[in-house]
Amino acid sequence: MRVRRIVDLSRLVSAETQVYPGDPATALTPHATLRADGYNLLRIDMGSQTGTHVDAPRHMRETGEPVDGLDPRLFVGRGVVVDVRGLTARTPITAATIGDVACGPGDIVLLHTGWDAHYGTDAYFDHPFLDADACRRLLDRGVRTIGIDAPSLDTTGASEFPAHWLVADAGGVICENLCGLERIDFPDPLISVLPIRLAGGDGAPVRAVAMDVE
Repeated sequence: MRVRRIVDLSRLVSAETQVYPGDPATALTPHATLRADGYNLLRIDMGSQTGTHVDAPRHMRETGEPVDGLDPRLFVGRGVVVDVRGLTARTPITAATIGDVACGPGDIVLLHTGWDAHYGTDAYFDHPFLDADACRRLLDRGVRTIGIDAPSLDTTGASEFPAHWLVADAGGVICENLCGLERIDFPDPLISVLPIRLAGGDGAPVRAVAMDVE
């Protein structure tokens, strides 16, 4: 096998990283420096859901599996990009919107809303969201990993999280804050959203990539 190309789908983590309302801000500060200590070491303060990240079932269910207990196969698989661009603010992504997408067990479905263009603005939080029926359709086909180029699979600021609950109850994972999905211009990309293995974590940051392999 040879990797011909890698497309980075991840947000840069910095003090300017846009976070979900109410989440901790990110701070990167020097803990040790070459001048004072002979080496550089960075202190990192941020939430588990910062930047491009995955949600484990523990994020929404007390008895859900934490990120360190999940099968790594949930985080690597054939990518199926579903182009739903053109939706307006806070519009549901329905089963009709998704259509008869060809996906199944082991596939990673990536919802390409184009809303990453609003990143860094208040409009970013007015993104389209996956409705419950569409989520069930994907889960019924065996999909257990769903990604989106927006801050949440559900409506930001809502008090209920139907898509999150459905995916968590199925033992699946969600990847949020993806970007640049339009650059996946090759068939059957190999997607990796492997997270940091945080003990008992409700989720963790990832370096999401799409690979063109032969």
